[in-house]
Amino acid sequence: MEQLRAELSHLLGEKLSRVECINEKADTALWSLYDAHGNPLPLLARSFTTPDLARQLAWKISMLARSGTVRMPVVYGVMTHEEHPGPDVLLLERLRGVPVEAPARTPERWEQLKDQIVEGLLAWHRQDSGGLVGFVDSTQENLWPHWYRQRVEVLWGTLSLYQNTGLTMQDKRILFRTRECLPALFEGFNDNCVLIHGNFTLRSMLKDARSDQLLAMVGPGPMLWAPREFELFRLTESGHAEGLLWRYLQRAPVAESFLWRRWLYLLWDEVARLVNTGRFNRENFDLAAKSLLPWIS
Repeated sequence: MEQLRAELSHLLGEKLSRVECINEKADTALWSLYDAHGNPLPLLARSFTTPDLARQLAWKISMLARSGTVRMPVVYGVMTHEEHPGPDVLLLERLRGVPVEAPARTPERWEQLKDQIVEGLLAWHRQDSGGLVGFVDSTQENLWPHWYRQRVEVLWGTLSLYQNTGLTMQDKRILFRTRECLPALFEGFNDNCVLIHGNFTLRSMLKDARSDQLLAMVGPGPMLWAPREFELFRLTESGHAEGLLWRYLQRAPVAESFLWRRWLYLLWDEVARLVNTGRFNRENFDLAAKSLLPWIS
């Protein structure tokens, strides 16, 4: 933390009295910055343990801002470490607002907010990839089922390199079975790839605390070109998230087979989290495994 404070003070040309971690995950952390007098600065710093991820995310945020109708935080710069070790840092605008997961003041306001969110999401989903699929730093011309199979095989191969993953033999049997069933799970798939946010949850959107109007979307994931259904699978929680999912599907339906592929995506998303960070959400993993069983048995 002290090294980060010193480096950011040098970068900004202003001595920082402190940096305060306000959100931490295994591979990234979000920091508030305070000037010499202890006042918060109007920007945040997000640090990454994985090299080059800050630069990729800066590029994606700028692209989402240009291509959509919903505000994204302004990117002020990227700090990298090429000569000595240290986390890469992305400097972002500090936006006001509260997460959308906070209850709206009235049911009518929640209905209006859902419409605003769906319209903002559809603006990105109208941006066709032109045949590209995959991550920002390795886009390739491919079909989504083939690309996703490649991704699953890489995750499976990486997972086999580790001993104590926290996965049981039953967990591994489920994963192995989903690999075998991938052709059937994607049978008839024909959706094109579009620009997606890639980390679409109620916590990745900000609203005005008084008016319940959508202010911005924040914290996009690394995925760039993917089908619309891959944006929606994170809305698995009952209540507000599920209500938002069905409002989107009313406006822009996806294939009926999303009914089971959403659980496939959630399952392997937790595997990716485990491979990349050493941790995973057991509750999400078990929910996805249980929900997939009828389709892979």
